[in-house]
Amino acid sequence: MILNNVDLDKISKTVEAGKKDKQSLLKPVKLQGEWVLDAAKDYQFRTELSYEKGKQVIEVDSPSFLGGNGNRLGPMAYCIAGITSCFIGTFAAVAASQG
Repeated sequence: MILNNVDLDKISKTVEAGKKDKQSLLKPVKLQGEWVLDAAKDYQFRTELSYEKGKQVIEVDSPSFLGGNGNRLGPMAYCIAGITSCFIGTFAAVAASQG
């Protein structure tokens, strides 16, 4: 059943698997990136992140007041987007589970 764009059946399966084996709840995240030394590039940091169905290249550039050129989202924007997404995703899942 999907409610609020949350697949409650998948969450239920995750909970049941976690009750049987807590190790199944561990989801490691690995990040490796490079600081770009070439000023001709229009970003400062580059990384490739993997997810269940693929990979995505992320390029980050600090705003100009922090020494970048403001050509990409800065690290704070990614940080805030991640925190917000985590919070609202949890809120939506709990709301969906309560109908």
